[in-house]
Amino acid sequence: MKESTLSKENTLSRSTQPVEQVRTLRGRPLSQVLHRVLVYALLIVGSVVFILPFMWMLTTSLKLSSQVFTFPPQFLPTTFEWRNYIDGWTALPFTRFLTNTVIVTGAAVLGNLVSCALPAYAFAHLRARSREFLFVLMLATIMIPAQVSLDPMFIVFRKVQRVNTLWQMYLPAWFGYSFSIYLLRHFFMDIPRSLIEAAQLEGASHLRILVSIILPLSKPALATVAIFAFVGNWNNLLGPLIYLRSTDKFTLPLGLNLFNGQYVTAYNQLMAVSILTILPIVVTFFLAQKYFVQGVVLGQGEK
Repeated sequence: MKESTLSKENTLSRSTQPVEQVRTLRGRPLSQVLHRVLVYALLIVGSVVFILPFMWMLTTSLKLSSQVFTFPPQFLPTTFEWRNYIDGWTALPFTRFLTNTVIVTGAAVLGNLVSCALPAYAFAHLRARSREFLFVLMLATIMIPAQVSLDPMFIVFRKVQRVNTLWQMYLPAWFGYSFSIYLLRHFFMDIPRSLIEAAQLEGASHLRILVSIILPLSKPALATVAIFAFVGNWNNLLGPLIYLRSTDKFTLPLGLNLFNGQYVTAYNQLMAVSILTILPIVVTFFLAQKYFVQGVVLGQGEK
């Protein structure tokens, strides 16, 4: 009886062995492998969809003017016209436009970090009766479109005779942005309270605590705020279009807009200068990608 039972068990194990081999692939369940393949396939397709317009812009920047609108469309140029980058950059004073953009963006990023870190620390660690009410009131301003404030700001700058200057491009950043304050506040709340209490026992002021303890521990959140401010001001077209009148005050987005001629537009040169314009954004994002992801993920938690 025992021998017959053992033989039956061996037969059953042999019969189920091919089924287990089919259901597993390199030690993993077949469903898990198929799920991973599907996810990677969707990611590849999505990447191609998002990269294709950029690749088309890159190839257009290397074409002759006669090859831009050929039919059927030609993705790769027959000859690579690297001269388009030089001709496009020198067709207009883009060096001056770049200098203005760097000044505006740098001052706006610095102002955004300073003006948002102070109220974020106050909302996170200072005790006041109306703190939560003021925080909700501040968050309510996020629902106000930025375009609504353009007319009142234009009237204010016109009264102080600062229209057609770079002041109105970066001065509002020194008064804080609600979303940046919200992001920094939640990140500051994740810092242990014991560090702040220990510094207070040593006689440190709130400003000293913010500069010496909070900010060094909040590099991901600060990098996130800086990237948002950098991209927003570097690509800002509506503000300079309303406030600036003189060509020597123009920024890069306004300079690119000058390529749109009334009768003819040099699209190959326009794409070449556009590539040069977005390079700082791409480089900045890849250099600060790790801090950016950490700041967005950790800054969303709430105690």
